[in-house]
Amino acid sequence: MPSEATTALFTEHRRSLIEYATGIIGSRAEAEDVVQEAWLRFDAVSRRQLLDEPLSYLYRIVRNLAIDGRRKQGREERHVVAGTASLLEGIAEDRPSPEAEIVARSELQALQAALLELPERTRVAVEMHRMGGATLKEIAAYLGVSIGLAHSLVIDGLEHCRARLARAATDR
Repeated sequence: MPSEATTALFTEHRRSLIEYATGIIGSRAEAEDVVQEAWLRFDAVSRRQLLDEPLSYLYRIVRNLAIDGRRKQGREERHVVAGTASLLEGIAEDRPSPEAEIVARSELQALQAALLELPERTRVAVEMHRMGGATLKEIAAYLGVSIGLAHSLVIDGLEHCRARLARAATDR
């Protein structure tokens, strides 16, 4: 069947196909999706072969897809605890709000500024410890200082950063 003929057939019977699928599924929105999927399958088959009863074939595709959708919905309902769907809708996205992003950006800028204010040796010690996961022993060896001094450098740097972040928070 040529594509124009299948399109005309589909267009002519689209509403009745949606009503048919709605009766099976129970949801008009889902029925519209089913009918659209049925049209895609029907069109693909009709391009490859001549169909004896194209309208019957189209209804059969809609019926099969609607029944499959209904079965899937039933399986999902059995596995989802009653009431969790509304709870899931209330859960926020897995990303921060725009306000939280702004606060985080300003904190990051304040932290970067605080690190730049530190003496180089202290900055390197803090970066190695907090960002690189280096131990105090590794920091001491890298900087050529004692472990105690490496510890003091990290503590001093962290205290400076905390104070700078606290000031930035009060400035907001």
